Amino acid sequence: MEQLFAAQGIDLIKGKGHLIDDHTVGVDKQEITSDKIVIATGQRSARLNVPGNEQFHDSRDFLSLDKMPKRMTIIGAGIISLEFATMATKLGTEVHIIEFGDRALAAYPKDYVQTIVDTLTEEGAVFHFNEAVTQATALDDGSYVVKTDSGLTVETDYILDATGRIANTEDLGLEALGIETDRGGIVVNDHLQTAVPNIFASGDVVSKKIPKLTPTATFESNYIASVILGNSDPIQYPAIPNVVFTMPRLSQVGVTNDEAKAHPDDYRVVDIPFGQQLKFQTKLEENAKLTLVIGRDKTLKGATMLGGEAGEMVNLLTLIINQGLSAKELNAMIFAFPGVSSGVLTSLIQALNE
Repeated sequence: MEQLFAAQGIDLIKGKGHLIDDHTVGVDKQEITSDKIVIATGQRSARLNVPGNEQFHDSRDFLSLDKMPKRMTIIGAGIISLEFATMATKLGTEVHIIEFGDRALAAYPKDYVQTIVDTLTEEGAVFHFNEAVTQATALDDGSYVVKTDSGLTVETDYILDATGRIANTEDLGLEALGIETDRGGIVVNDHLQTAVPNIFASGDVVSKKIPKLTPTATFESNYIASVILGNSDPIQYPAIPNVVFTMPRLSQVGVTNDEAKAHPDDYRVVDIPFGQQLKFQTKLEENAKLTLVIGRDKTLKGATMLGGEAGEMVNLLTLIINQGLSAKELNAMIFAFPGVSSGVLTSLIQALNE
């Protein structure tokens, strides 16, 4: 990135920045003035506030490990937790996952998530639901004991705190300029402007309900650039795909299954066990499946997919949703055969025609 910045003629100044006024950023003893300012300070890993949390590690620590621990305990059962548990179990680590709620990946369909949980369990991971971690204690041999409110104790060699992420809004000088924040981050309007019109915010530091993802941040930053260059239209987010990189993969885009089932007059939900129907294309991945959400206009509004190709297929389905393609329009195209995509498209066209 530094080489790319240099090639583009962008000055990169390393240091801790803060707002001095609505047109001035201070970096250590240097002051930089600008017509427009964009805050893109992102998020950091949360730290569970319990005794012994100095023993906890975050996702960056895990990805920097030189050697995998023999035993690992993960607090939380969200995306990072299950992705890292997938890696750890494959590498032979004994994994325990402690979750405060009664299920993993609460934003995804329960039956889809259960397949991932079952797969991890078969590979040796142990899930502890409805458990609240109360403390962690270091032992003389370098290991640890994690305790919960129910009396559960887990001996472990490594503790990963995957309980969420926090927007980096502290010590930026926001309060002095009247820039509002809430639990989600910096509050912006539909032009991504803060309470100070020439100061924008982009990416994970923004308080928003849509997924906080790298491509979302890129989309927002490109939008801000267009506003600075004269665009006056409010931001309009397209359907945003997201992927959980477990094995099997889990992807989701658009209207969710639960949202569709709550509004049966507006949507039709079609479940397709395509791993059983298309064994050749999916290489005998029999647990692969797809759920389509069809709107009253007979176009695709949402999709959830489980399988090794879910991460790639969701991009194709996202394009179809954003373009509002009908069965007739899809039938007017020719796609390469065989493959997972051609099988998914065949199933989609059939569902749209029903």
